[in-house]
Amino acid sequence: MTGTDVRKEADDSGPSGYAAARLRLLTEGARSGPPRRAALAELTDDWLAGLFTAAARGLTGVSLVAVGGYGRGELSPRSDLDLLLLHDGSDPGAVAALADRLWYPVWDLGLALDHSVRTPAEARKTAGEDLKVQLGLLDARHLTGDLGLTAGLRTAVLADWRNQAPKRLPQLQELCADRAERQGELQYLLEPDLKEARGGLRDATALRAVAASWLADAPREGLADARRRLLDVRDALHLATGRATDRLALQEQDQVAAELGLLDADTLLRQVYEAARVISYASDVTWREVGRVLRSRAVRPRLRAMLGGGKPAAERSPLAEGVVEQDGEVVLARAARPERDPALPLRAAAAAAQAGLPLSLHAVRRMAAIARPLPTPWPAEAREQLVTLLGSGRPTIDVWEALEAEGLISRLLPDWERVRCRPQRNAVHIWTVDRHLIETAVRASELTRRVSRPDLLLVSALLHDIGKGWPGDHSVAGEIIARDVAARIGFDRTDVAVLSTLVRHHLLLIETATRRDLEDPATVRSVAEAVGTQSTLELLHALTEADALATGPAAWSSWRGSLVADLVRRVCAVLAGNDLDEPEPAAPTAEQERLAIEAFRTGSPVLALRAQTEPVAEEEPSGEPEPLGVELVIAVPDQPAVLPAVAGVLAVHRLTVRTAELRTLRLPDDVDDGSVLLLNWRVAAEYGSLPQAARLRADLVRALDGTLDIPGRLAVRDAAYPRRRGWAAPPPRVTVAPAASHHATVIEVRTQDAPGLLFRIGMALEKAGVRVRSMHVSTLGANAVDAFYVTTGTGAPLPGEDAASLARVLEETLRG
Repeated sequence: MTGTDVRKEADDSGPSGYAAARLRLLTEGARSGPPRRAALAELTDDWLAGLFTAAARGLTGVSLVAVGGYGRGELSPRSDLDLLLLHDGSDPGAVAALADRLWYPVWDLGLALDHSVRTPAEARKTAGEDLKVQLGLLDARHLTGDLGLTAGLRTAVLADWRNQAPKRLPQLQELCADRAERQGELQYLLEPDLKEARGGLRDATALRAVAASWLADAPREGLADARRRLLDVRDALHLATGRATDRLALQEQDQVAAELGLLDADTLLRQVYEAARVISYASDVTWREVGRVLRSRAVRPRLRAMLGGGKPAAERSPLAEGVVEQDGEVVLARAARPERDPALPLRAAAAAAQAGLPLSLHAVRRMAAIARPLPTPWPAEAREQLVTLLGSGRPTIDVWEALEAEGLISRLLPDWERVRCRPQRNAVHIWTVDRHLIETAVRASELTRRVSRPDLLLVSALLHDIGKGWPGDHSVAGEIIARDVAARIGFDRTDVAVLSTLVRHHLLLIETATRRDLEDPATVRSVAEAVGTQSTLELLHALTEADALATGPAAWSSWRGSLVADLVRRVCAVLAGNDLDEPEPAAPTAEQERLAIEAFRTGSPVLALRAQTEPVAEEEPSGEPEPLGVELVIAVPDQPAVLPAVAGVLAVHRLTVRTAELRTLRLPDDVDDGSVLLLNWRVAAEYGSLPQAARLRADLVRALDGTLDIPGRLAVRDAAYPRRRGWAAPPPRVTVAPAASHHATVIEVRTQDAPGLLFRIGMALEKAGVRVRSMHVSTLGANAVDAFYVTTGTGAPLPGEDAASLARVLEETLRG
């Protein structure tokens, strides 16, 4: 039966004809989705128009108007009919009688009705007092009667909305936020409310209202499809339940999926989540733009008065190479070239997360459109930026979602596609698989001070459930995927093995601790054999806690934590035989020996800069090696305060230290009986090019003789860049490594990387009167993990109380 046939049947039979035609339309298997909603709206329009014509009996100055969802033509099988009887006020009694003759036939058919009778002035007044009424009127659609009356109201309501937008839009945003607080996020709920939850149909309607204000507009890509998908699911839900409900309950999901021709309930939920994610992201971008426009409007008159009417240029503050902050967002620098800079998306994302700022929609889309793919394996910078992004705490979530909304995450990590929006039908889990992985990374970022390799902890957090997109045991499948991903992003074989072990056994500690007898030696030995090393055990312990905390409130407790800690202590004891003393330093290279001899003979520091590169991947069309950083080798005659002097000079010149080693080198007997401090660093410039070696050496000479005011220079620079409002890093942790060396006391420092960090540590060690026998510094993403082998002035390890006191002093220094 065609739409014309349905309407003819309704016309021929009055209300009963409409009911039969409506039933036939809703049970037609061949028609669903937008065509059915449009046909249902058209059928209802015609029926109501017939009722109005018969009941009005020549009455003028009256019109029937559809508002809200009906006004948009979004009639689901059990939707309310939102109707406004509009009149000019000339004959209230006749209008009241007309209303009765319209509303009662609707009620007689069992249809839900939301109705009102108003003059245009009353409608505008009510809209001014009630935001929800005003939103409904924005979608007003004429059905029958006086077209001029309806058109006049529509014009007036839209004009009111645009004039009142600076006041009304913040109210609408607050309304959306309150609703989200009550209903939760649609994209993560197992029994979501398709209309009221964040990312649902209410939010999609709010975006239409923002667009109608002309102040801002939502990102259009995918938004209409997302709205259509949620409406299709609501239609199927109404037909499956026979009720006017928007909540997709568990017991009805299989039937709804079948109604839509989907494979199963998981496929249904995944489609719902994907649609909700599009709407949620569009909402975030739109409300951010609304805020920016309203702030600009508030400030612009004052600035124009100050600047004589000129339009001020937006301030741009550098965050990283090719990345700047502008108007509270992270955007690309004018000189950025995404097509030539494959690490730019990760660098921009890491900078945004570290600064606690959103990534500009334009920047993300530009990078998604033209960014050059990363080679395989990734260059070191890309890997480090990924780690920095993962270690940035809560801001990571919004930045990650921005990348994912434009397809960048699946492009960087193809295996991500299988876990994206994947539901978890487990009462313990409160997130989809992909969001759980990001939440685990966020939780892991709070535990980075507990491990010697924060980078491996963060990446294992990201990958630990990656196997849930495949059949079988997700830990077994995940081990294979993690091994492939880790190699692709550039970890060496040893680290790849550790990451795959962590993914394979990420449930081992919690399951063993809660399900096995820890007094049984066989239990502890089996865990020790699976883990292999103390460093892996340390990582697995932190990953276990992060995973549980990111799962939900029921997954972790002090009791579970104590059981896992007890197991870890027992396994650590079994693995204690694997402890190694401080390794013997490698023999100096010919260049290092040459620099040491020159430094000793001249009595001043000498240095050499050499660019480091990684091999070119076979698929790289340019054939150019990827830059890894710059190796800086410094030789200095053995003297006090070398470490803070070198670290301070590098900080002043805006050089980021990636790795650093310090050791004392004895000169050959045939040269002289003396020693030289040899420092080997890998550095990178924060912005722009590296300084000249001669300038570095000159400043180092001044730092050593005390004529270069390093603290003052650093203070001036820090004052020029006020502290940003980003994620609050976990506090630093300084510990004494027990039995780590027979020749020195090992002080381990784990803290947030920052300009001048090594300078501050070096000064604190110098003031404590200890000698640095050697050091091993590494920067893993945003985390500094440093080990200092220190001795007394006579070269002996520090007494226990002195070592503990030094650790406390260092920790207080870093907190201050």
